[in-house]
Amino acid sequence: MSIFVPSAMTPGPSKASTSNDMTSRAIPAGSVPPIAAKTADAFVPAGLNMPVALRRRLPRVATSSLLVAGDTASYLLAYFLLLSFLPSGSDGTFVERAFTVAALAAIVLYASAGLYPGYRLHDHEHLRRRTLAAVKVAVLAAFGAIILPEGGRLLFAIIVFLGLGLIVQPFLHWLARGLCWRLGIWGERAVVIGGRNLAPALVAHFTDHWQYGIRPEPFFPDTLDAMPGGGPSIALIAGDRGSLVSGLPALRGKFAEVLLLSDTPCLKVSGLRPADIGGEIGIRLTTGGSSINSDPIRRILDLAIAIPATIVVAPFIAIAAAAIYAIDPGPVFFRHAREGRSGRPVHVLKLRTMYQDAEQRLEALFRDNPAMRAEWLSHFKLKDDPRILPVIGHMLRSSSIDELPQLANIIAGEMAFVGPRPFPEYHLSAMDGEFRDKRRSVTPGLTGLWQISERSDADIELQQQLDEFYIDNRSLWFDCQILLGTIPAVFKRRGAC
Repeated sequence: MSIFVPSAMTPGPSKASTSNDMTSRAIPAGSVPPIAAKTADAFVPAGLNMPVALRRRLPRVATSSLLVAGDTASYLLAYFLLLSFLPSGSDGTFVERAFTVAALAAIVLYASAGLYPGYRLHDHEHLRRRTLAAVKVAVLAAFGAIILPEGGRLLFAIIVFLGLGLIVQPFLHWLARGLCWRLGIWGERAVVIGGRNLAPALVAHFTDHWQYGIRPEPFFPDTLDAMPGGGPSIALIAGDRGSLVSGLPALRGKFAEVLLLSDTPCLKVSGLRPADIGGEIGIRLTTGGSSINSDPIRRILDLAIAIPATIVVAPFIAIAAAAIYAIDPGPVFFRHAREGRSGRPVHVLKLRTMYQDAEQRLEALFRDNPAMRAEWLSHFKLKDDPRILPVIGHMLRSSSIDELPQLANIIAGEMAFVGPRPFPEYHLSAMDGEFRDKRRSVTPGLTGLWQISERSDADIELQQQLDEFYIDNRSLWFDCQILLGTIPAVFKRRGAC
């Protein structure tokens, strides 16, 4: 059963409970609730041509800025309430500075906890994350109080300051959210996919409870392929979870996020408890596209590492090049066209580790040894490869020194340190088209997850699985873990990258 046939998704009696009269307020078929009519972001001037990603991000940035301003105002209000109790002179100035540091630390922790703008979180989850942030700041203040003279008095003042801030913040946060709503910049557009009365009930629910940051729109299955790039970025799904499997790949390819809704205080939809999923309104399935905003940081880090690394490894490359030339005179570098990001060709630079007539040697081997052909078709590598130069070729491959010239590709922006390896066409042709499209969505890398997990022992199916997992879960922290894992993988010499 496909999720693109909403009428077929009839929730059972335990789902979409009508005790809260939500289904009795179901929207007639074909009608559009008032919020669904706002198909364009009010923050973006009409007729202004800008990239879709930027157009979607501007309202979120503006909303977050107003929320930060509200929290800042709450701490200022807490300060003025305590002003008459603060000491005067230099002691008072010191306490004021401590308050400033504590407020800044709390706001930074709020941001790291996802509270700006804090969409799709239940109110109790907002309170929990804010309280935890305040407690963390108080604990840091306690450590500071231990090493400062009269630190006990300062600690008490900071705890009272943070406590007053927590008391005032809900009111100012409510005002800031209301202002964003009236400006038309609060929330993210989302299509609602459910069965029969459930979908209209959910549209009405999220319209009434706009604080969740969901601007719901009806979903029409026959218009999925025709939806513009600037359309809703989120798909909310509620119904029989067994029917989701066949339709999820298409949805994840079209929407930046897919949410499998959990129960809400006013509407039972699936039986999933928000407490089990971090206080959010559903289980979030994201695509690799969510990491686009970190690409500039990746580029800066790549250059910061690649430029000095090139200087350091240049002598080793020169020595290896001399050894290659001594064994098999001719060009010491090898350039091969591979597929890069968005399908652009990347001319990968490597030290030559094979004889210049390598292709002829391979064809002769396949004619005489069918077992070697089968091994090649499974891994696109051979354990005993007659094409590889004696001694130096195996040493360069097992140590991955032959890959070092690709630092030039990284500096040129054609590659990154971490990403799926840029494979030749004969390797890519063994993979399905959908996966190849996914690989094209990210920059190829010098090293990747399958290189540190299995190295050359991974077959095509496992390589694809590991690369797909990396792309779906791509992050700066994941990249750092792969970079750190590359070092022992190289020294163990389990095969060539």
